[in-house]
Amino acid sequence: MNLRPLHDRVIIKRLDNETKTASGIVIPENAAEKPDQGEVLAVGEGKRTDDGKVHPVAVKVGDRVIFGKYSGQTVKVDGSELLVMREDDIMAVVQK
Repeated sequence: MNLRPLHDRVIIKRLDNETKTASGIVIPENAAEKPDQGEVLAVGEGKRTDDGKVHPVAVKVGDRVIFGKYSGQTVKVDGSELLVMREDDIMAVVQK
């Protein structure tokens, strides 16, 4: 990937939602909501504080994260739809 996020921004690829419910009902693509989980593909160096120091980003490449439904800016790179968002928009890291 040839994107390098700046400051406290993170690049995330949305993870696919389940297309079947627990009872076996198939959900069509146009009725499914956008997933609110994704995998971190790249992170910036961190947020610069008022005194000039850099506060590093808490997530790292490969982390699975949960974010708000309408968070971030969607961009297309090499045919893939990615999200660019601030670290503040990430609500949690999913522990494996």
